[in-house]
Amino acid sequence: MSEKRKKLVILGATGSIGTNAIDVVRAHPDAFCVTALAALRSRERCEALAKELGARAYVGEGAALRAVEESDADICLVATVGASGLRPTLAAIEKGMDIALANKEVLVMAGGLVTSRAKARGVRLLPVDSEHSAIFQCLQVGGGDVERLVLTASGGPFLDEPADLSRVTVADALAHPRWKMGRKVTVDSATMVNKGFEVIEARWLFGVDCDRIDVVVHPESVVHSLVTFSDGATLAQLSPPDMRVAIQYALTWPGRLPSKRAELDLAALGALTFRRPDPSRFPCLGLAREALRIGGFAPAALSVADEYAVGEFLAGRMRFADIPGVLERAVERPGEWIKDFDETTGEFKTAVASSANGVS
Repeated sequence: MSEKRKKLVILGATGSIGTNAIDVVRAHPDAFCVTALAALRSRERCEALAKELGARAYVGEGAALRAVEESDADICLVATVGASGLRPTLAAIEKGMDIALANKEVLVMAGGLVTSRAKARGVRLLPVDSEHSAIFQCLQVGGGDVERLVLTASGGPFLDEPADLSRVTVADALAHPRWKMGRKVTVDSATMVNKGFEVIEARWLFGVDCDRIDVVVHPESVVHSLVTFSDGATLAQLSPPDMRVAIQYALTWPGRLPSKRAELDLAALGALTFRRPDPSRFPCLGLAREALRIGGFAPAALSVADEYAVGEFLAGRMRFADIPGVLERAVERPGEWIKDFDETTGEFKTAVASSANGVS
């Protein structure tokens, strides 16, 4: 890496991705300089982190956008939740900041707009999701034409049990067996809509058609994704399930820095297993693919409906088993969820206000 420290803005600083990113910064103080932190809530925590890092703290509604507009940074880590990430992402692109993207919904809702704006400004979109980071890393060394992308999925807490999902509680849905994440993305993992979002995200990040993006369930979460090239060679990226690996790569690209993370011990693991996802158990994965094929406002409607449904479930006003039905209606009738879109501001007019929307 260059001797010059990279200047970072971290949006969603008190959430899971944000705090892991700060761990990366702490481990490499000579490589990074944090200029601003933004959070929707957790004012005291955000301000304490800002004081530690010598950064400005932005807390409350609109904090992420203000942090971008008032900062001069090289890279913006977008670790917000849901649709709230779109407008500050567009603002950061306009300012010429590279984007370390941990918010799936930004590309789900407006993938064409975001990627075209980034290309026009010469801005790099650097994936932070472990799956897209794996694909990105494989593409750095692979060369040649891409035949197929394979996203791996943990399967979440309900891969096999319970048989009756109508009795799932919030605590059940938040008990992910491998990853420690925010509440919304953990529920999305339980319904597997997050993997559908990742299919849409991969389409925009890597320019690969939906029909050439596969999903395979891999409960050990060690193989983070794979790329098959036109000559039949398949490359994979492996590491222990620790989000700091993907975060650090996004922040240090095109270089790498050493890390004290746990080493991968394949002999201790003994075996890695893979299977196809069950479409009857995880219908949301298929709904996301259908939204991508329909295009238009369908992916955005899916995202808004998911924010609404997850918020209702977490508040105890909706059953877990009812979430797929809400998403299906949104894909079938996107106009009931998305009324209009302003390409200048990156704002959607929605028919349903989401209780899950905001910065972590």
